[in-house]
Amino acid sequence: MSATAGTGDQKGLMDATYALHRHFYDFTRKFYLLGRDRLIRELAPPPGGTVLEVGCGTARNLIVAAKRWPDARFHGFDISEAMLDTARKSVAKHGLTSKITLAQGDAGAFDVNALFGLEQVDRVFMSYTLSMIPPWKEAIALGAKALAPGGSLHIVDFGQYERLPGFAKRFHFKSLNDFHVYPRADLRDVVERIAAEQGLAASFRSSLRGYSWSAELRRPA
Repeated sequence: MSATAGTGDQKGLMDATYALHRHFYDFTRKFYLLGRDRLIRELAPPPGGTVLEVGCGTARNLIVAAKRWPDARFHGFDISEAMLDTARKSVAKHGLTSKITLAQGDAGAFDVNALFGLEQVDRVFMSYTLSMIPPWKEAIALGAKALAPGGSLHIVDFGQYERLPGFAKRFHFKSLNDFHVYPRADLRDVVERIAAEQGLAASFRSSLRGYSWSAELRRPA
């Protein structure tokens, strides 16, 4: 699928999938979306810096990040209007409407200037979103392209359970697939290729015996 092909279908799929689940999404996901808070702790945006979340969902991560890094400005977008409706309400409930800006956008064909009027951003992060979007490779490339000098892109997602029992992988992957979630076995290769193409430094980490994978791409200052 190209970066733009099937955008309407993907939006409809996500709206239908999360029309109900968005109401208890954050409560259930905290038990298995592991590594999100470590990613937020490692963002360390510069004072007055800009942070973008690709696929922000209910805005849970943006809210946590905005409270941890109060001197930064936060932006997030999602393809699902259902999720964004919940996100807007959550941001308002936490009194963060002046700190967090939300928009609807396609992760495979986004432009930070068109969405938020920004030329570049200091930090981009993608938390358990690449396994949910067909144009995930395009999302990484666009996120990296949006980085300001000295900026960094942070990724955490499901790994390949490489040091866990085979039955655990089969059982969990089946349940993930039922919700249109597909862990990306070639994530590391794609991250390293994009880093080489854009002149970025890349690092990769496997945690919890392969349950989660994380990566960072950094643009030279």
